Amino acid sequence: MDALLSNRKALFGGAIMVTFLLMALVGPCFVQDPKGFVGLPLQPPSLDHWLGTTGQGQDVLAQTVAGARSSLSIGLIVGFSVVAIGALVGTTAGYFGGWVDDVLSTVINVFLIMPGLPLMVVLAAYLPPGPGSIALVLILTGWSWSARVVRSQALSLRRKDFVAAAQVAGERPLRIIAVEILPNMTSLLVSAFIGATNYAIAAQVGLEFLGLGEVSAVTWGTNLYWATNDAALLTGSWWTFVPTGLAVALVSFSLVLINTALDELGNPRLRSERAFVQALGLRAISPDEPTPVVRRPS
Repeated sequence: MDALLSNRKALFGGAIMVTFLLMALVGPCFVQDPKGFVGLPLQPPSLDHWLGTTGQGQDVLAQTVAGARSSLSIGLIVGFSVVAIGALVGTTAGYFGGWVDDVLSTVINVFLIMPGLPLMVVLAAYLPPGPGSIALVLILTGWSWSARVVRSQALSLRRKDFVAAAQVAGERPLRIIAVEILPNMTSLLVSAFIGATNYAIAAQVGLEFLGLGEVSAVTWGTNLYWATNDAALLTGSWWTFVPTGLAVALVSFSLVLINTALDELGNPRLRSERAFVQALGLRAISPDEPTPVVRRPS
């Protein structure tokens, strides 16, 4: 934990993510009704409406804040579900091997080779519109990658001495997986969760932007959908889509920073190189200096 708190990427990314989580939890209590008509359509930012109004006369700030709750909720739910399914399928295939591994690996490979975006579009078009349908589509199209990565790690861990000792002691396979194998995948599962959450938020926004979600709901994707529907680009009404686009970009950026920081802490090679450079107090010379070497500061 101390190493994580001392990592600048983790601190910066975590600060951004916590800000958006707080905005999603308590932000709607401090803004106007996101569906209410509060002014003339397509009004630029002003003292009355800090981020302007939409093509329907709704407050852009209220819609951006309210949209965070739905988008982040679906992202976190999908991220957890994808990792849970991937961990279950991957560890089962990797630990038992044999025909179990053959069957599950075939299923994983089938989902991996399916084109993700067309499949998401087709499923979202035929399912009833709503956040539940979007979440189901994202889970169905996203779990196979986690399962493949977890299976590879489980194949390696099942050959370890502590797993063999548990088998000799007569431990049940379920307990070996839950107590011996999964805890040794913590960093991998956390990294997979962050990546899946990032994927889910971006994919949800993309599907709703195409009009495949519930367009009457207030989410980041529907905000962009209505901005396009109101010809915001043609009219120069940048304030109807820039705040939502910036929010999506910042959340994605924060998750990438956190994932990178965890990779640095969990990868012994990256951690040792970083600690070695910090211990020696070395710095790389600037591009303007003639000789490309690493030297001690004077």
